[in-house]
Amino acid sequence: MAMASGGKGGMSCDINMTPMIDVLLVLIIIFMVITPLTPKGLEARVPQPPPPNQPPPPENDRTVVVIIEKDKSMKINQESIIFENLGKRLEDIFKTRAERVCFVKGDPDLEYQDVAKVIDVAKGVGIDQVGLMTKKVEAGE
Repeated sequence: MAMASGGKGGMSCDINMTPMIDVLLVLIIIFMVITPLTPKGLEARVPQPPPPNQPPPPENDRTVVVIIEKDKSMKINQESIIFENLGKRLEDIFKTRAERVCFVKGDPDLEYQDVAKVIDVAKGVGIDQVGLMTKKVEAGE
């Protein structure tokens, strides 16, 4: 706080704004540095297409894909399942696997909340990484 004496009215008190502005500038710089480091969104994994002209043998294909149809029916690798049994079935599948990765493929006409429920169930049973499949990935592009 600065004080000035003299003049007509006697003593006058004025706030020295310089230290307050310095603190404000330091805080702005800190927030500008921290903001880009915060993670955003979900980590996504994409299944890699097989090499051309070499389909993988079916017994070695350990990819688990949960398919959600337009009518909200579900399949795990072409095996039909209802939503209530999804968690238990995923637990059974991943019980003996070290790599806990699952992919979700939803119909384009579905709302995202239907896909998010499946992702939530998968994360709830302990699957480490849940990837989303798209038409381009499926076609190998």
